[in-house]
Amino acid sequence: MARKIVITSGKGGVGKTTICANLGVSLAKLNQRVVLVDVDIGLNNLDVVTGIENKIVYDIVDVIENKCRIKQALVQDLNYPNLYIMPSAHSYNKSQVTAENVKKVVEELNDYFDFVLIDCPAGIDEPFKRAVCGADEALVVVTPHLSSLRDADKVLMMLTAFNLNSVSLVVNRVRGDMILDKEMLDANKIAEILNVKLCGVIPEDDNIATFLSLGKTVNKNCDSYLAFNILAKNMFEDAKKLFDCTEKYKGIKGFLKRLIRKRI
Repeated sequence: MARKIVITSGKGGVGKTTICANLGVSLAKLNQRVVLVDVDIGLNNLDVVTGIENKIVYDIVDVIENKCRIKQALVQDLNYPNLYIMPSAHSYNKSQVTAENVKKVVEELNDYFDFVLIDCPAGIDEPFKRAVCGADEALVVVTPHLSSLRDADKVLMMLTAFNLNSVSLVVNRVRGDMILDKEMLDANKIAEILNVKLCGVIPEDDNIATFLSLGKTVNKNCDSYLAFNILAKNMFEDAKKLFDCTEKYKGIKGFLKRLIRKRI
């Protein structure tokens, strides 16, 4: 029986798809069978983030329209044999892609995987509802900015109507130097404001954009690598650890790093 988790956000551009891809990799490294399902139809880019765009033959819309079997639409990750991606489509027949049909696809994946991660469209309109209806859990992605918090609060209110087993928060693009300088809210405060369980903290990491452009997830040289591994363990083992974004900015050396970063 798979855990079906929708990864959602109140607005675009908060790193939802990046978190979906990297969390999938980190769970796969824990020997979990994982599938990433792209339900952001028409605006999809999970295939690009995971570097499988040239391997796609069928997509989720083809499955819904009975043009292929569900296994034919799954693309195996290039580096992790127990990680698969079900890509989305750039165009589709709206009458066929209903909440019920999306839920049916997710349910069919249930017997083959330990985790089904659903990459959800941003916002709270019909595409959002279509993605959430197939999930048992939700992971809401937010950044430490007021507009993002406001939108996340709206999403959290919407999620109450779906009777999910759990709803958790991931705070993305956190800058430890700004937290120590009292210029940014820390993740625990954000979770307190939104009144939701904090499951992960991902630091601001310039390397992520570089790897995304290459169709790759982060590696050991990235600041966020450990953060994604911690998030995966929190999801898999219900651990309580959080990545400390402020650690490298503490002490004399850390203080100098903060000064240098302010001048850049």
